[in-house]
Amino acid sequence: MKLIRFGEPGREKPGVLLPDGKRLDVSAAVHDYDEAFFGSGGLDHLKEWLSANAAQCPVVSGNTRLGPCIARPSKLICIGLNYAKHAKESNMEPPKEPIIFFKATSSIIGPFDTVVIPKNSRKSDWEVELAVVIGKKASYVSEADAMDYIAGYCLHNDYSEREWQLERGGQWVKGKSCDTFAPLGPFMATKDEIPDPHKLNLWLKRNDVMRQNSSTSDLIFGVPMLVSYLSQFMSLLPGDVISTGTPEGVGHGCKPPQYMADGDLIELGVEGLGTSKQHVVSYS
Repeated sequence: MKLIRFGEPGREKPGVLLPDGKRLDVSAAVHDYDEAFFGSGGLDHLKEWLSANAAQCPVVSGNTRLGPCIARPSKLICIGLNYAKHAKESNMEPPKEPIIFFKATSSIIGPFDTVVIPKNSRKSDWEVELAVVIGKKASYVSEADAMDYIAGYCLHNDYSEREWQLERGGQWVKGKSCDTFAPLGPFMATKDEIPDPHKLNLWLKRNDVMRQNSSTSDLIFGVPMLVSYLSQFMSLLPGDVISTGTPEGVGHGCKPPQYMADGDLIELGVEGLGTSKQHVVSYS
């Protein structure tokens, strides 16, 4: 299945995207795609309910706004320097263990919402990423069992303010958590839709110029390792999102560096997970 959330910001309803592109409203069966949904076997219930009720579901207009595909999770955990070529362009050694940071969940927006360059920002940057959605509570999980704890995957743009990330006290979260800096979606694809998350093309364009074009085969730490590793330090709750890192081609890695500007158009995608598009405006 492909899960969507649609409607006005803060008032989104749950839906599904069918293979033919039709969008169905499933709010008669589901309150939202949140911790309670994933933690109570909601995916199985929804699949069963749809098999009997899809014909009666209201159709969602293609003009209706798509919100973030997951309701605000308890955690949005990100992995830094997790592509070998990105580490090289950053002039850093590949990490021995995953580099972990958080994005504030207040930064989450829909896949086609406007991104705002924050007040006083000079180095706002783009990062296409594969994100993993947790399906059930994971604590001290083995790498061999880690895939059993995954509900699905989605597209994430890990926008970053590089000056605040790297030059303002060493806390990456400050440069990662600005409002609008975490578009999620357009949909979450359930695990069965993505047979191998380590063989996916991912790309990003700025103003129709390709900036990132790589494959998840370049990941340093794969999805099962990341789920297992994180679960040794904290409980991963249903609906939590793990963003697995970005490949080479970020603005900060250009020579000279290039950063976003008012009026930019950012387009991105991950194979099997759709595409998203964000117009960029300056804070006012």
